[in-house]
Amino acid sequence: MITTARVPADKPVRIAFSLNDSPDDASSENFPLAFPELDQQLQPLPPCHDSKESMQVYKQHCKIAEEYHEVKKEIALLEERKKELIARLEQVEKESMDAAELAKEYAELTEENRTLKLAQTQCVEQLEKLRIQYQKRQGSS
Repeated sequence: MITTARVPADKPVRIAFSLNDSPDDASSENFPLAFPELDQQLQPLPPCHDSKESMQVYKQHCKIAEEYHEVKKEIALLEERKKELIARLEQVEKESMDAAELAKEYAELTEENRTLKLAQTQCVEQLEKLRIQYQKRQGSS
């Protein structure tokens, strides 16, 4: 419900209404720049106060603007979540690559260790043969 009263000409007039149908709702919007975060071309145009249809269109436009704002906020949150997930994925991939490199290095070192143990065994056997030969020579002289 819109009420009118005499206001002195030197005082600014603010017109407000509720987006809800209840007339006693305390929340109200001012017509000029009701949604300052919206681009100028998306701002609801002030309604013609004498036209009920104009008021309804304005209210509908305000509701759509609120929904648009909520969707933009949700998109921003989802984009932030996407960045977090991408960073997490990159970290997991890096850790996976590190793990793969460590596994490869482990396999190489294991093979090198096996080769060195085989060489040690061969050297021990050869040393033992040389000792036996040396002892035979010492015993025959």
